Order: sequence, then C-alpha cells, then structure tokens
Amino acid sequence: MMSGVDHEKMLLSQEKQEKIKEVRRLIGPLSEKASVYCSDSSISRYLRCKNWNVKKAAQMLQRSLKWREEYKPEEIRWEDVANGAETGKIYMANYCDRHGRTVLVMKPSLQKSTNDVEEQVKYFVYSIENAIFNLPPNQEEIVWLIDFQGYSMASISFKMTREITFILQEYYPEHLGLAILYNAPRIFRPFYSMVKPLLDAKTQNRFKFGYSNDHNTKKMMEDLFDMDQLESVFGGNNDTGFDIVKYAERMKEQEKKVSSFWTLVKTPSSSLSQTHSASSSDSTSLDPDSDGSNTEN
Repeated sequence: MMSGVDHEKMLLSQEKQEKIKEVRRLIGPLSEKASVYCSDSSISRYLRCKNWNVKKAAQMLQRSLKWREEYKPEEIRWEDVANGAETGKIYMANYCDRHGRTVLVMKPSLQKSTNDVEEQVKYFVYSIENAIFNLPPNQEEIVWLIDFQGYSMASISFKMTREITFILQEYYPEHLGLAILYNAPRIFRPFYSMVKPLLDAKTQNRFKFGYSNDHNTKKMMEDLFDMDQLESVFGGNNDTGFDIVKYAERMKEQEKKVSSFWTLVKTPSSSLSQTHSASSSDSTSLDPDSDGSNTEN
C-alpha cells in the first residue's frame, strides 16, 4: 500500500510533468537539434531556475535556443580555442567529484590577455559544453575549482567576468553545482563585491571560499574528492600538473564523440529526433522579452 509520503511524491511528480508538457506547448515546434536539447531533464532545469513558473521558464528556454542556434556552441572545436587554452587557464580535470560531477579547473593568474574577450568567452563556452557532455547519466551539475595562486588585479577583467556570468546563468541554468574559490587573496574581495550583484541568489550560494590553512576547507575537499586525484594546489596529492599536449589529445578524442552524437541527430531517420515537438497550431505566441508574469509559482 502506498504511504502518504509516496503518494505526495507521485502527485508532485505528476504536477512537474504537466509543467514540462506546458513548456513544450509554449515553445512550439523544434528543430532536431533543439528537440534533443529540450529533454525533460533540460526543461526541468529551466523550470527549477524560474521556481517552476512555466511562462518564465519557457521564455528563458526560447532565449537559450535562439542563442544556441546563432552561437552554435556544440560546433566549437579544439582548433578554434587552442590558442587560448595553451596556458591551462581553464581545463576539464580527468576526475569527477564523489557525486560524479565533472570538474573544471580555473587558474585566473594564467590568463594571457584581458583584451580579447571574444576569444576568452568562446573557450569558456567550449569548456562548459564539454564538461556537460562528459557528465554521467542522472547528473546535471559541474564543479568549478578556482586556483588563485599568483593572482593579481590584472588577472581578470570585469567585462569578461560579466559576460561569462551572464552566459552561465542565462544559457546553462542549474548546471553549476559548486564553485570553490581556493586561496583567494584579500585584493580579490573588492572585485568579488562587484561581481556578486550579477549573480542570482542560488548561484551566489554555490560559491564557496576555501583556504589551504583552514580545517573546514580541508574536510570539505576530502569529502568531495579523492585526494590522490586532486591537484596539490587544492590540497590533494596529485603533483602531475597540466600538460597541454596530453590535454589537446584528450579533448580531440572527446570531440569525436561530440561530433558523432550531433551527426546522428542530423540524420533524418535517427531515433533521437523527437516527436514531442508540438504542431504550430498547438503553440502559443510567447515573447521571450516579456516579464512572464502568471499565476504559476
């Protein structure tokens, strides 16, 4: 016999499924690529981001689809970003945390130049896309480990930070599970005070400061990571260091999988092409720039 708690969970799940269906109805017909992107779990992320407000979630998703169609993040390849990647300023670690979340390591002090924002943003998007593609089933979150060793005020530009913050929150909602700012110096605090208002409340709560001489930080890192895999700059036992040649080979191998996946999507007979795209007569005109006010919470 179903318990009261189980019954409540079932009703809640049914309610969420109805909201997902309503979002699909609002966004209307989709291309094959967009159909694959708009999985139930993906739509759920947009709904969670907007506190299950259907109209706001649909508007946000439409903006993401428009951006993906124009920017084509899944088509960025290693040769497009290799120049900006060579210092190791951002790289995908070859391990996950204990929850199976992909780890992106960031080293602001290795930023070669703060002038070419477009190049930096493209590499950021490339890194995020690959980190998400690398996630195991039933895991949607990634982790950022930010190493502040050698940081100076010239290491980060506000313009670039504002741009990637917007992209993260607007086009990759609910993907950032945790960001650890490790050994951030005092001179970073004023910069963070400028950036913090750009972050929504949930994203702000996912940023944690950690310090190598702090007991609580050490425990947090041990709880989250296999210390034999974790880099020594974060208190781990791994002294291997970043090797651009090996990393390039690794990313090119992953690109073959990414390319094969999207090639399969493009195939008309592919089973990945979803039939859930509503007919145009079932879709509702939705202005992605309106405030999305409705009675949904």
